[in-house]
Amino acid sequence: MLHLITQGIAKLFGKKSERDLKTLWPYVAQINDEFEQLATLSHDALRNKTKLLKQHIQDKLQPTNDEIVVLQQKAHDTEEIFQKEDLFHQIDQLKKTYNQRLEAVLTDILPQAFAIVKATASRFKAHKQLSVTAEDHDKRLAAQKNYIEIQGDQAIWHNQWEVAGHTVTWDMVHYDVQLIGGVILHQGKIAEMATGEGKTLVATLPAFLNALAGKGIHIITVNDYLAKRDAAWLAPIYEFHELTVDCIDHYPAHSLARKAAYNADITYGTNNEFGFDYLRDNMATHADEMVQRTHHFSMVDEVYSLLIDDARTPLIISGPAPKSDEQEYEAFKPRIQKLYEAQKQLAVQFLQAAKKQMGQEDKATKKEGALALFRAYRGLPKHKPLIKYLSEPGIRQMLQKTENYYLQDNARMMPEADAPLLFIIEEKNNSIELTEKGIEYITREKEDPHFFVMPDIGVEIAHIENNAQLSDQEKLEKKEALTTDYALKSQRIHAVNQLLKAYTLFEKDIEYILVNNRVKIVD
Repeated sequence: MLHLITQGIAKLFGKKSERDLKTLWPYVAQINDEFEQLATLSHDALRNKTKLLKQHIQDKLQPTNDEIVVLQQKAHDTEEIFQKEDLFHQIDQLKKTYNQRLEAVLTDILPQAFAIVKATASRFKAHKQLSVTAEDHDKRLAAQKNYIEIQGDQAIWHNQWEVAGHTVTWDMVHYDVQLIGGVILHQGKIAEMATGEGKTLVATLPAFLNALAGKGIHIITVNDYLAKRDAAWLAPIYEFHELTVDCIDHYPAHSLARKAAYNADITYGTNNEFGFDYLRDNMATHADEMVQRTHHFSMVDEVYSLLIDDARTPLIISGPAPKSDEQEYEAFKPRIQKLYEAQKQLAVQFLQAAKKQMGQEDKATKKEGALALFRAYRGLPKHKPLIKYLSEPGIRQMLQKTENYYLQDNARMMPEADAPLLFIIEEKNNSIELTEKGIEYITREKEDPHFFVMPDIGVEIAHIENNAQLSDQEKLEKKEALTTDYALKSQRIHAVNQLLKAYTLFEKDIEYILVNNRVKIVD
């Protein structure tokens, strides 16, 4: 019945995709009308259209930009902290307003900008050469690119250039379906296009439009071959209109050349390089060390692959561990090894009990066996005998049923299941937590019983503040001592957790390998 109702609604109102397309077709008509008007213009006049659009954007946004500059100067000049904070808040609000107004202006000029790109593509396809008045931009490019020649006061643009080691002749012009794809991308939506529908060409439309604001465009691809290929393949279409194009994958990290690539109007690159540059910039100690500028507009190729599949693997910047960390690991390793062996014995006992009890007919005995199995799993989920037993028919289902039972009511009964264990492993979250028994086990005699227990720093500070017998100086000293103790314990517990993970969750030649006596994590 529900299916029939859904069909009826679809017939009455149409599918969402069909309704969305109806709102996009007017854009196609406007773009093609603008394209027809551009047909009569000279190549120089076509290029001048781009300059006029840039000036139009600047004129529309100049008042807002001027307000921001005035407030920034006031914030720089004032020394009063609250006034400075208020000025920065005003600046942030104005920047949001600036972006909203820019979006409105770009939407307004979209048909003209898209038509310019289509007209440029059409002329490169129809003519082997495009002759225009040589400007400084043309002269600079001619010194670097072999598809531009300077002859007197003319710049000759050829329609052939090198792409990934091959000479290509430009032969593409935007179809209506590609114009629709360009509008969708500009609106920040996903444009799904089949192979052969020209998604690479589609990207030229929103890239050109948004680059006119001079804020920088990022085009993110899945591998460096595509990044370099697309940057070389499409560059002349943009460069003809005095836009700069570069690819970050050509240059080493931290280099001035990579920073210059980010300052191009349109920047190509792979997701990993963009991501690692972002991480490195956040680690920079000085603004001059950063390579990326303020993020403005980006397009992602193979969006499902990059934002879903590849996103499962985090980007990690690693460096040499401090010597103090090594000493801490060495100091606690004997304790953790002993703790692991004790937990392993418990896991073996629970597994043996589970095998014995779950084979009985009595329901109560079976339930005890299922709990023992669950405890073995919570204690050492990667224990090979456990994994083998879980492969038997019905056993994993019983484990899942028991886990669901203890997870109900916000895991209220989970402490009962975990009570005999020394530590608890959450395999799904890749996390480990010491139990009170575990903490007692690794805490030595005459050692502080809270040696491996993190203090509740908020409660402790409140106790210090509310202690009327302490002077302000004594309160300050106690809070500093508490903060120091918190930092030391945090580092100590981190070392213990890492050691436990190494013993329980990471198996050699599966999660990691040894190469030249160095650990390499397997992706």
